[in-house]
Amino acid sequence: MKVILLEDVKSLGKKGEIVNVSDGYARNYVLPKKIGVEANSANMNDLKLQKQNADKVAQEQLEAARQLAEALETKEVVLKMRSGEGGRAFGSISSKEIAAAAKQQCALELDKKKIQLPEAIKALGVYEVSIKLHPKVTGKLRVKVVEEN
Repeated sequence: MKVILLEDVKSLGKKGEIVNVSDGYARNYVLPKKIGVEANSANMNDLKLQKQNADKVAQEQLEAARQLAEALETKEVVLKMRSGEGGRAFGSISSKEIAAAAKQQCALELDKKKIQLPEAIKALGVYEVSIKLHPKVTGKLRVKVVEEN
C-alpha cells in the first residue's frame, strides 16, 4: 500500500514522501497513529498543493532576506565603549549588544544567534559584521565602535 507520510519516521522516510509499506503495517500502525495517510488521488492533490505553497513561502522568505541584506549595506550601528590608555578597551562588544543597538538605532530586528563574529570586538574602530539572514543570504552590517566620554 502506498502511504503519504505526515511526519518524519525514522525507518520509513521524511514528511511528505510517498512510501510503499505492507497493508498490515499501514492499517495497524501508520494510519491509526496518524503518521501517514493513504496515497489516493485526493491526498496526492493535497500533497502537491502543500508543496507548491511551501515553495512559494520559501521564495518569499528568500526575497525578504535579500531585501533586508540590501538595507543592511547602507546602515551603520554606533556602539560606545570605555577605553583606557592607548585606546585599549575595557571589556568587549558581543553579538547581543550589536543586536540591541541595531534594534534601537535602525529599528532592525536581528537575532543575536545569526550575527557571525569570529571573536568579540575588543578595540575601537569600524568593523564589518556578517549576519546570516537565510541559508543562501548573508548581509553585512557596519559597526562603529567609539570611545565613551
